Amino acid sequence: MSEDQKGIFYVTGESKKAVETSPFLEKLKKKGMEVLYMVDPVDEYAVQQLKEYEGKKLISATKEGLDLGEDEEEKKKFEEEKAATEGLCKLMKEVLDDKVDKVVVSPRLADSPCVLVTGEYGWSANMERIMKAQALRDSSSSAYMSSKKTMEINPSNAIISSLREKAGADQGDKTVKDLIWLLYDTSLLTSGFSLEEPQTFANRIHRLIKLGLSIDEDDGDEDDGEELPDLDDGDEEDEESTMEQVD
Repeated sequence: MSEDQKGIFYVTGESKKAVETSPFLEKLKKKGMEVLYMVDPVDEYAVQQLKEYEGKKLISATKEGLDLGEDEEEKKKFEEEKAATEGLCKLMKEVLDDKVDKVVVSPRLADSPCVLVTGEYGWSANMERIMKAQALRDSSSSAYMSSKKTMEINPSNAIISSLREKAGADQGDKTVKDLIWLLYDTSLLTSGFSLEEPQTFANRIHRLIKLGLSIDEDDGDEDDGEELPDLDDGDEEDEESTMEQVD
């Protein structure tokens, strides 16, 4: 790593491939930063004690408060985008409710629309996966350490820009709420978390496929006889979806 790099950035994951495709690396790679891949389960325990190495602080790229050392021009552009996207952040938080602790604009992403990060002192997504696999895990500590997730969105991404315009025109638009839920579910996957309701997510994707193929609700459903969930609310699987279009 170069001498001007502030610390040793690292990303933990289940495998090298999982880390290499992580959205957390996008901006770091773009800036030419060196990143340490930690793919062994013991690494998660090691970094809890090893805070620095040879005077360089170890910095998790998957947690809150990541400082990428933006210059003044980048900071100015980010503040403008942040101000323009605050309304959408508020709406996304209202829709997702207790699924996320907050929704904020972030400079950490280059291409992806959004990502889910954890608190600085809480478990990472990978550590949460490891602990869930423990047969004799302490459920009380799990509830404490599995801190609420923060959704960070990329204001320059085309999806977020379009969603911002659509929400600005009509915050009550059901399509906007449906797409927010889909962004949340895909963020769980790309950020290393496990899906809370895989069947609901699958049904949402099936709904999008039907819309893309112009299939009516009454066509092709004779086999399963099951109604698709309301995309607006991931907890209510018995109501018919109100999503009518996808831009």
